[in-house]
Amino acid sequence: MGMFEWTPKSSDVLQDGGVIGPDERLPWAQTGLMGIQHVIAMFGSTVLAPILMGFDPNLAVLMSGIGTLIFFIITGGKVPSYLGSSFAFIGVVNVATGYVASHGANANIGVALGGIIACGLVYMLVGVLVQAIGTGWIERFMPPVVTGAVVAVIGLNLAGIPIKNMASNNFESWMQALTFLSVALVAVFTRGMLQRLLILIGLLVASVLYAVFTNMLGWGKPVDLSGVANAAWFGIPSFHAPVFSTNAMLLIVPVVIILVAENLGHIKAVTAMTGKNLDQYMGRAFIGDGVATMVSGAAGGTGVTTYAENIGVMAATRIYSTAVFFVAALLAVLLGFSPKFGALIQAIPLPVMGGVSIVVFGLIAIAGAKIWVDNKVDFSDIKNLIVAAITLILGTGEFTLKFGEFALGGIGCATFGAIIMYALLAMGDRPSETKVQNK
Repeated sequence: MGMFEWTPKSSDVLQDGGVIGPDERLPWAQTGLMGIQHVIAMFGSTVLAPILMGFDPNLAVLMSGIGTLIFFIITGGKVPSYLGSSFAFIGVVNVATGYVASHGANANIGVALGGIIACGLVYMLVGVLVQAIGTGWIERFMPPVVTGAVVAVIGLNLAGIPIKNMASNNFESWMQALTFLSVALVAVFTRGMLQRLLILIGLLVASVLYAVFTNMLGWGKPVDLSGVANAAWFGIPSFHAPVFSTNAMLLIVPVVIILVAENLGHIKAVTAMTGKNLDQYMGRAFIGDGVATMVSGAAGGTGVTTYAENIGVMAATRIYSTAVFFVAALLAVLLGFSPKFGALIQAIPLPVMGGVSIVVFGLIAIAGAKIWVDNKVDFSDIKNLIVAAITLILGTGEFTLKFGEFALGGIGCATFGAIIMYALLAMGDRPSETKVQNK
């Protein structure tokens, strides 16, 4: 079947608990509604990441749509996936540019963009290699104990951002707590669509409460919606040109390891859910994500990656049609050209965004632990225990190694450290002698 050809399925299939596969689709009206849901699912993280790096969230949404279309074309419309802003770039971008999270526009954004483009290029080349020789070599260098630790470190490394930078007084700290409590209550006590939109619903509830406490009771900095009222419905986002700095590129390129791990996990997850082996598209998926990241960086957007939020929606709905992601991408492009949408994002109170960040970063950390659980990583094996333990502390504590003018920060040290340590320790692996004795 062609890229834009899907086998039509009746909506009656859903009532029988049926599955809509990647090469099938519902009637276009329902496909459109599913596309909206996927846009909402990616929305929170895709706009949060650029805000934390000082990028334009409108442009990030636009480039996420364009990136998803690029991915769709390169994979031949065979892999159901949405590409949104990657959180793996936040730590290294902020170090490379000297930016303090959530403090307006990033003055050194060009340096970050050069690094993002370089990372995308390496990612694309990894895809070309995988297309040529398969994925076995990646899985050998990055077994689940390594990928789980690296993914967990992404969340843990970012933990200080909402705690230290997004609440300036006691009231704002309480608002952060109220926000993550709102998200938690939505997650546990709602069902169906509401439960799937836990980040968005929690954010809305907390924003309303914040407005009541500040605008009505005068307890803190009031919500200012004048920017939303004055913004145009349609306009061009702020594009930026890249600057290629060797130091920044060396700092940011290691993120490719995380992107490969995320994409690998995404395709394995969708394969497990659909029962259709998508491994043959792995190389094309890496190439698509790499090209999308380069295009985004060239315009001034964030690096992009396959989104776990959208995997969650697919798992809940059992609708894996790639037509849904084609529609979602087109909707994101339209939203990217609306300054009013961007102004609305900027009007969200910083403490509320901080509370949401605590949840999102925590979920990333737990996703790493889930990789260990799903793959039954054996922590009675001292090799696995040592690799995971050291990796977590290197990344969380921002362990840094300097090579002349170049500094490799926490996530980079943790990522390379995990890969090198595992390869080194595996050489002396003697199972009978490397089990931790349970007392």
